[in-house]
Amino acid sequence: MASDTILTLKQITKKFGSFTALHPTDLEIKDGEFFTIVGPSGSGKSTMIRLLVGIDEPTSGQIWLRNQQIEHMPANERPTCMVFQSLALFPHRTVGQNIEFPLKIRGVDPSERKAKALELLELLRLPQGYYSKRVTQCSGGEKQRVALARALAFDPEILFFDEPLSALDYRLRKTLEKELKELHARTGTTFVYITHSLEEAMVMSDRIAIMKAGRFEQIATSDEIYAKPVSRFVAEFMGEVNLFEVEGTSCGSLHGHGVEVHLNGQASELGCALEKGMRGTLMVRPEFVRFLNPGDTCDYVVRGILRAEFALGSRIQYEVETSSGARLTIEKLREDRFMGSVDDEVTLGWDAENSHMIREDLHATA
Repeated sequence: MASDTILTLKQITKKFGSFTALHPTDLEIKDGEFFTIVGPSGSGKSTMIRLLVGIDEPTSGQIWLRNQQIEHMPANERPTCMVFQSLALFPHRTVGQNIEFPLKIRGVDPSERKAKALELLELLRLPQGYYSKRVTQCSGGEKQRVALARALAFDPEILFFDEPLSALDYRLRKTLEKELKELHARTGTTFVYITHSLEEAMVMSDRIAIMKAGRFEQIATSDEIYAKPVSRFVAEFMGEVNLFEVEGTSCGSLHGHGVEVHLNGQASELGCALEKGMRGTLMVRPEFVRFLNPGDTCDYVVRGILRAEFALGSRIQYEVETSSGARLTIEKLREDRFMGSVDDEVTLGWDAENSHMIREDLHATA
């Protein structure tokens, strides 16, 4: 992936009357990157993509495509293209005519248009015989590929996607996620993808931007966001998680500062700096919590009652209720499943190296 920046946002803001849909935002997207913006409904991701493609103009701020300022440039004049959720294919035309459309409006010679369309069919792994096939005769997955081929015919510098897979069934969606990732690798085109599906984002992206209430909450690789979320919102958005509110206390072994975590009346010290009186959230993912046998030791130990067991294909998920009423989630591979039963008393544990401290003082949205 190239290191040059292709798209830069400088203090971009969007307001609708008195409502601020997008707060002042800075962003840099690298040339050749697969960058995904993900967030719940109302987070601002649709507003963001409309500004990036030129459907709407920002209230203030700048958008730069390489060395050109484009925030007021109409969408049809930008060297970018959009794949919509609806696909927006021409139903009365053939696959070839759909793919050739952007070349036709540019005045490209018919023979050259056809050659390019056949080349794109091969790139999208569709038989060349589909060139004359009606779009209405294509399956959902085939229509997705035709829409991608037409978008690539524009030869865009950036290809934007607005939740293109959301209407597809699960199996087809998983297939196309992998194909999109492979297509990105083959073309080297910059992909900017909008989705509400965290799973899509993690499968395909080089970097992910988590949005909340018109702001970017965190921008990082999927591994970094999963392991080290900057806020409770991001931690919970990234899937099942166990969170404990903690407060700093004086601990001589940590140069006067540490954290004391109370779980079922037991105090444990975590080896990271947290000043006295400072609050935070201790996070541990379900896959790092384990059932303990007599004699097993861990940095953190919790006792409770096994309340539920759920089969998740290759994994088993458990819920344990502690004496304080808190619920903990544990996940194990099927071959490592817990051999006890619901309503059994259990002891759980995990190590400090598998937990992450979210310090509330270090996270503040701009």
